[in-house]
Amino acid sequence: MNNVRPRLTLMTEEQVREAHQNVLKVLSQTGVRVDSPAILQMLELKLKLKSQDRIIKFPAEVVEEAIKSAPKTIDVYDRRGEHQLKLGEDRLRFGVGVTALFYQNPVDETLDIFKRENFRDLVRLGSLLKHYDVISTVGIVRDVKEELGDMYGSLEHIANTVKPLVLLVSDENRFPDVLDMFETLHGRELGNKPFVIPYFNPVSPLVMNAGTVDKMKVAIERGLPVIFSNYSMAGASTPLTPAGTLTLLMAELLAGLVISQTIRKGAQILLGMLPVYFDMRTMLNFYDPQSILISVACSEMMKYYGIPHCSTSGSGTGWGMDLIAADTYWMNTLALLLSHGHLAPFIGDSLGSKSISPTTFVHCHEIIDQALRIHNGFQLDDVNSAVDEIAKVGPGKSFLNQPSTLKNYKTGYYVSDVYPRYSMEKWIEAGQPAARQVLRQKTQDSWRPPPRRRITLTLLQGERNLSAGSSPSDACYTHKRFAGVRLKKKIIFPLILLFMLACSIPDLPRLPRPCPPSLPACSKQPSSRRRTRLRLKPRLFFPPRPLPRRRPVRLPSRRLPR
Repeated sequence: MNNVRPRLTLMTEEQVREAHQNVLKVLSQTGVRVDSPAILQMLELKLKLKSQDRIIKFPAEVVEEAIKSAPKTIDVYDRRGEHQLKLGEDRLRFGVGVTALFYQNPVDETLDIFKRENFRDLVRLGSLLKHYDVISTVGIVRDVKEELGDMYGSLEHIANTVKPLVLLVSDENRFPDVLDMFETLHGRELGNKPFVIPYFNPVSPLVMNAGTVDKMKVAIERGLPVIFSNYSMAGASTPLTPAGTLTLLMAELLAGLVISQTIRKGAQILLGMLPVYFDMRTMLNFYDPQSILISVACSEMMKYYGIPHCSTSGSGTGWGMDLIAADTYWMNTLALLLSHGHLAPFIGDSLGSKSISPTTFVHCHEIIDQALRIHNGFQLDDVNSAVDEIAKVGPGKSFLNQPSTLKNYKTGYYVSDVYPRYSMEKWIEAGQPAARQVLRQKTQDSWRPPPRRRITLTLLQGERNLSAGSSPSDACYTHKRFAGVRLKKKIIFPLILLFMLACSIPDLPRLPRPCPPSLPACSKQPSSRRRTRLRLKPRLFFPPRPLPRRRPVRLPSRRLPR
């Protein structure tokens, strides 16, 4: 197989080693601040290091040992236990979601607070689109009590898809409760064929905040793979130069790697960064083209370390799914596909990552579909080069009836699932629709009625338990009760159907009975006409009503003339 495939390379091997040495200098000379007393004490005891004012410095040999002990690949499963991804060897995979606060309606693009029904609909839409391999937390539910928002959102998250989940929990105190709820619903430990990947962020510059490292410890101890990714604002929380931003963010990532391998050697972890810029005139953060370059450089550093990479998704820009957002998504998707990215889990948000729209899901799926055709390249061999076919056709003739055309005319070029390929005449005939109007209509047509699933049955009782202030895992205990009801239905309903079917079978022909010796043989033999007659009328499950008895008709008496 001679496959021609494009590649994007940013740094040479010598430049990668130079960037790595700069990161080691930051970790050994400046260090990071660890705000969790338990994690800081663990690092001091296990690594035999000393901290000062919660700042701990990691020598180069400690960092190198952590790099060696981290797994090179991560196996990810779906909720049914079927293997889906091998992060670290596969191409870039995509996911939808972000912790949005607002929902942008696909009909008129108006904004509203993010509600529980929006969470459900977006998870189901992401599950329908084939190029989204994971479903991330799509928003923060705001139409319930604030302290229960993570619980309700996580219930909708696991109940409405079987795809792998990237989990973000805004309330750090609720994180163990969410994992307990998932295990109760799932019926087995989450670390056994994991389908949940928790996501954690440090605080730039160089702060390992208590909420992040404590939650990371809980997830690693349960055997879950984790994503450790930082978020910068170049010019504010990191240096404004791309090289300075890369150095500082890489130091934070390797510090998180050391902590994860200290918690448990061989812990599965993905590292990545979201290098955005900070506009000092408008006080807004945004993706610059150099943000994509920094993300590509990070992917090459992760290839050098042999650690799976969680890349940028290109989200956050634009005022919805518009031309501004499309520019960034195209740049990011194509650049990371052609480099060494492994997972881009946050597609769908805009307006500074505060809102999310289903139209973005649909249009970005279109972008991924086309970018994959560029990534996959084409075959360069004798058959596909078609030298003999060109010689057979010759100059000035057509290839319409040639084998290469007849074999590939359905898949040889891209056909959009969203935007029809109109000529000018067809476009005028269709009413001159705008592309944005077509996208909105396609998004609305993509909705499906809610599926009836086992887990959704527990939500009714779970809501009552949560509203009553009981333990979060109590919301899932009704799962066992419903399991008993399902078992009874599986046994009783087929038996009823078999009984009704047996009652509807027509009678078989009656065979002649043997005659007793005291009677003549001919007296008990049925007639030939009776012997071949069948009762074709089926018996009903319920017996028919008896016919009313007819009263005898009494004719009026007449006197005969004498």
